[in-house]
Amino acid sequence: MSTVIVAQRLVASDSAQRAHFSTRWPQPKTAVVSVHGELDASNAPEFADYALGYVARSQKLVLDLNAVEFFGATCFATLHTLNVQCAGEGIYWALTPSKAVSRVLRICDPDGALPTSPSVAAALAMLQTEPRPLQLVTERR
Repeated sequence: MSTVIVAQRLVASDSAQRAHFSTRWPQPKTAVVSVHGELDASNAPEFADYALGYVARSQKLVLDLNAVEFFGATCFATLHTLNVQCAGEGIYWALTPSKAVSRVLRICDPDGALPTSPSVAAALAMLQTEPRPLQLVTERR
């Protein structure tokens, strides 16, 4: 099975802070959006536009943030918005966080409401075999 990269964009707010976005479709109706570099308040709108742009085009979405070296807390709002939009459109999704993203998730998502996976392969397998029920609010136990 071949992977086709259908989109790439380089975002540079200045020479010191850059992010590179790309998308591939490893399976029909399944998008893998990858981000490399640094995400902060200066490029959060571009990150949001890019990631949210694939919600309506797919049935399953993996947001690969493994190569994100810095993840500002302001970017968490994009992940929350993505979760809400996916839930509203019946799209199953998962994200693969880097250490920088995991650090922010521990603070901003302590109950683990956002669907995370250790790798893109694991996320694809999870979405293929047993998609996680869509959840807007974590259940209290």
